[in-house]
Amino acid sequence: MTNQTVQARVSLALKQEADHIFARMGMTTSDAIRIFLQQAVNIGGLPFRPTAKQPNQATIEAMNELNSNKGEKYNSSNELFKNLDI
Repeated sequence: MTNQTVQARVSLALKQEADHIFARMGMTTSDAIRIFLQQAVNIGGLPFRPTAKQPNQATIEAMNELNSNKGEKYNSSNELFKNLDI
């Protein structure tokens, strides 16, 4: 079997974050890509369910607060910034 090279363009930040995660798991990014491709072949599709990035817990709580008509509301960003304690 002849090995082939797969190339993909990604941002430096994404590559570095992925490298760090995979290194903590004891593998390289190349190892992870090989696993991904093998799993895609094994199951006949993506080996995960694609999802959108989810808000963190603090953001969810803030959204829930506003949806329940609690918290402060402002008519403009200028009004908001005047009330911030910076």
